Amino acid sequence: MRLRAYSSEGVILARKNYSEADRIVVIFSKSYGKVRLIAKGVRYPKSRKRGHLEIFTRIKYSATKSYGMDILTEVETINFFENTRKNLKKTALAYYLVEVIGRLIAEEERNIDLYYHLLKTLTKLETATNLKTLRKDFVSDSLKLLGFWPRTKIMDDPDKILEEVIEKKVSSARVGKRLLT
Repeated sequence: MRLRAYSSEGVILARKNYSEADRIVVIFSKSYGKVRLIAKGVRYPKSRKRGHLEIFTRIKYSATKSYGMDILTEVETINFFENTRKNLKKTALAYYLVEVIGRLIAEEERNIDLYYHLLKTLTKLETATNLKTLRKDFVSDSLKLLGFWPRTKIMDDPDKILEEVIEKKVSSARVGKRLLT
């Protein structure tokens, strides 16, 4: 028997407007991996969920199983990463980090180590000064955690390995790399 309602915490990886007032939200959750939920009515100005659904925000949420896409019923912000959002370079890097995670993992792929790795990196980003090193270490460690690279082997060019693994350029990388060089 499948659960009708469930809840977890997670980091918002992406969002996309859907129909007149809805939004599809992709969350990397602690308990369920990468999930895609529909947030009904969230684009209305009076929606209470609206401010909680920003990319790279850490949230606590509840959802209900549905025939199509599961429906987001409640959401609460745990960490908005406010210091990161005040700095353009850090914001660009945060977008890059969540895009990398979104491309590396499949729907409903649960990986608790990768989840905590993302949280740790987003938290470090709040006070980090060497953003280029933080970015490269994040990509390298993520690839190793997912088994795309041996843990003991040194990775000379994490960006190149990442592009080979996902078979595509990370679109936010262009912005992130320009700002970090």
